[in-house]
Amino acid sequence: MIRAGLQSPFGPITLVEEAGVISRLEWCATPGEGSALLTEALRQLLAYFDRKLTAFDLPFDYGTGLNAQVRRAMAAIPFGETRTYGDIAKAIGAPAQAVGQACGANPIPILIPCHRVLGRSTLGGFSAPGGVETKVALLRHEGAAGLLI
Repeated sequence: MIRAGLQSPFGPITLVEEAGVISRLEWCATPGEGSALLTEALRQLLAYFDRKLTAFDLPFDYGTGLNAQVRRAMAAIPFGETRTYGDIAKAIGAPAQAVGQACGANPIPILIPCHRVLGRSTLGGFSAPGGVETKVALLRHEGAAGLLI
């Protein structure tokens, strides 16, 4: 595992690379030696935080099975838009509760934007320090339309 990090508007973030793909985003500062991929990933994250990038172009470990289906569906949600757990469930043919569990297990938040997935009448959860407050801040950062938050 190779690591590199930065200070983000949401606190310290460390990215983890394994076998040439981004495998995790950790909400902490962990020293690491970095790599060309992690340097590019950090550059893209900084551009995202500066509102100069709306889509990440990086290789990710999407996992397998249902988790992979859900993560790919989340990655396809455009910047500034949201979907419900039910929307994703319908698109991939899985129960909404299983989609919610897969969203909660996303090891690469922000880059694979689980913050863009909401409950039908709630915000749902979020794994970052600050929980739902951080989710709301990310959605506001993106100017997510139609949010009553």
